[in-house]
Amino acid sequence: MANKLTGKRIAILCTNGVQQDELTKPWEVARDEGAQVDLIAPKPGYVQAERHKEKTDRFEVTRTFSEADPYEYDGLILPGGVVNADDLRMESDAVKFVRTFLDQDKPVAVICHGPWILVEADVVRGRTLTSWPSLQSDVRNAGGTWVDEEVYVDGNLVSSRKPDDLPAFTREMVKAFA
Repeated sequence: MANKLTGKRIAILCTNGVQQDELTKPWEVARDEGAQVDLIAPKPGYVQAERHKEKTDRFEVTRTFSEADPYEYDGLILPGGVVNADDLRMESDAVKFVRTFLDQDKPVAVICHGPWILVEADVVRGRTLTSWPSLQSDVRNAGGTWVDEEVYVDGNLVSSRKPDDLPAFTREMVKAFA
């Protein structure tokens, strides 16, 4: 049986402070299903991951935001991490990348604090999603509906709350990307 994502190209947008499990697990699942996965960040080199505010591993950047073209990708992963998500939403190229992706109705998988960039890109209005609970007011203020569920799928948008939700998140992510 063929892998579900063979021939697909997936982008992961992140920067320093990304929650390691929310980066590595979706990356591994997408790769194991046959996708080519690119780590896209503001600067070349490496991003420093964290687990509960403690530094963990570093991951090599494939492309920078300015080098990456959203039209070349079939799916987008937005991992969490408070610092990652807060810094990412301040990167105009990252915000444009995300907005372009959703404007094209391409699938996006976002977890934990990752929805902050969706709020910044003004693509939450009329959508239902979940996230880390502290983002619920941000989602609602941006015109979205926040729910407290392990995973929520709203059309092409897959969202989850936290690392404990990764099995359900990656399962729905693969369905959306396939």
